[in-house]
Amino acid sequence: MPVEHGHGHAHPVNFDPTAAGPDRHAPSSATGRAYRLGIGGPVGSGKTALVAALCRALGGEVDLAVVTNDIYTTEDADFLRAAGVLDAERIEAVQTGACPHTAIRDDITANLDAVERLEERFPGLDLVIIESGGDNLTAVFSRGLADGQIFVVDVAGGDKVPRKGGPGVTTADLLVINKTDIAHLVGADLEVMTSDAHRMRGALPVLTQSLVDTPNAPGVAAWVRERLSG
Repeated sequence: MPVEHGHGHAHPVNFDPTAAGPDRHAPSSATGRAYRLGIGGPVGSGKTALVAALCRALGGEVDLAVVTNDIYTTEDADFLRAAGVLDAERIEAVQTGACPHTAIRDDITANLDAVERLEERFPGLDLVIIESGGDNLTAVFSRGLADGQIFVVDVAGGDKVPRKGGPGVTTADLLVINKTDIAHLVGADLEVMTSDAHRMRGALPVLTQSLVDTPNAPGVAAWVRERLSG
């Protein structure tokens, strides 16, 4: 695909839309520790709201904690604490100071440290949810940090988003198309979005949801339970 800049190229510059670069970190054994679930997606797609919904849905049956990532603030952690979905001590905030994907893929040290603090504070955790700061369609978690990943897009970005691809869309263990209740208001065709998502992802699952209609995200919660029992 040609890339427009302020200067010309003799030939179009092509990028592989599925490539995220090599993962520098080897997967770590999940034996004897909490399952680490990464949740990523563009700014405003509803990642923090989904984390809150999962805390409400699973908090009574699963011993869980959360790590949030923001570039310069602790906004997402503050939102979760204010919502009262978990005890405040179960929420750790990471300030990345750089592009959000850096701290979830390239240099995962700050997030690993946050996870380890939670595991020391609450021995026997079953699940740690790691929410990425908002980023584009290329943001994926290192398998050295997350055992599984959910990628969240929303209808407000337009029904073209799934077919744009990118490793977040094409490789995440679960793709969630969020805010379906406003699709008619923004002119997004849900049938197009879901069919494009399935075409881009092959056998990998796709869920649509509205947290207005189903505040506890039952479909995603069921998927998480399945991962924890597997």
